[in-house]
Amino acid sequence: MDNEILEHPFKPIVFKNSEILILGSFPSIDSFDKAFYYAHPRNQFWKLLSEVTAYPINNRDQKIWLLKESKLALWDMVANCRRDNSLDASLEDIEVNDLTSFLENHPNIKKIAFTGRLAEKLYKMNFDYLEFETLYLPSPSAAYAKMSFEEKLAIYKEKLEF
Repeated sequence: MDNEILEHPFKPIVFKNSEILILGSFPSIDSFDKAFYYAHPRNQFWKLLSEVTAYPINNRDQKIWLLKESKLALWDMVANCRRDNSLDASLEDIEVNDLTSFLENHPNIKKIAFTGRLAEKLYKMNFDYLEFETLYLPSPSAAYAKMSFEEKLAIYKEKLEF
């Protein structure tokens, strides 16, 4: 990545029955390469959701099915930005996605969850006027090592109410 403006590479995953929108910040370099959310091999996102829901995650279709069956939607806060590496701290010149229109088009969504502090911060800076219950989920990134997998799992179970 040579610090050019990067456009978000894929669409949100959302269904008519989605009730919780999970927002990350922006795809990692591995996610860009694999064209799917949370694709870094050490990222714990899919493993956490699999443990919480008891649904398998052996391939992309199973991951999408897990989201649908669990009434979850998945997107990111950042529409485009510059970055030097996969860490959120490297994101610059951030333009956020049009979350207001997205939520108007998906009226079943009742709660918004964030998989990191940057996503939460961007929401508060740009969309704090929206009247949604918000939830902070610990970052599933391998770079966030302050919590063990088991500690993260307990919080995901509690907050997502599975």
